[in-house]
Amino acid sequence: MYKRALILSLSLGLLGALAMAVPNYVMPKVIASGRFVYVRAYDGDQFSPNLLPEDRQAITTVQSELQKWGHYTVVYRPKEADVILVVQSRPSEDVLAAYDAKDPQEYLWRAMGPNGLQKGEAPLMVQFERAVNQVSK
Repeated sequence: MYKRALILSLSLGLLGALAMAVPNYVMPKVIASGRFVYVRAYDGDQFSPNLLPEDRQAITTVQSELQKWGHYTVVYRPKEADVILVVQSRPSEDVLAAYDAKDPQEYLWRAMGPNGLQKGEAPLMVQFERAVNQVSK
C-alpha cells in the first residue's frame, strides 16, 4: 500500500513539473489585436551591416508572409509598430518571437523549429497566423 501511494505521489509530482516546463503558446490579445508590425532579428534590423545573411533572409520571408496574410501592416520603424516580431535563423533551429512594441522587454509568444523561416516555406509563420486567428475569432 505504501509503495502505491509513493508511486502515485511521485507520478503526480512529475506530471506537475512537466506541465510547468511546457511553455504556453496561447497568443496574447495585445499581439493579436495589433495592426502594425515591425520585423527585425535579434542581432539588428534588416539593414544592419553586421546581420547574418540567414537572418536577413528570415526577415524578408516573415515580411513577405505578413503581406500575403494581410492581418498586419508591415512598418519599417519600431516606434510605428504595435507588435515587434523578432527572428533568428540558424542551421540547427529558427526562432520567431512576438513582443508588445510598447513594452518589448520579454516575448509574449515564441515558436522554434528547424527550417522554420526558410524562403518559400515558413512553418513558424503558419503557427503564428493560426495562433493570432484563433484569438481573433
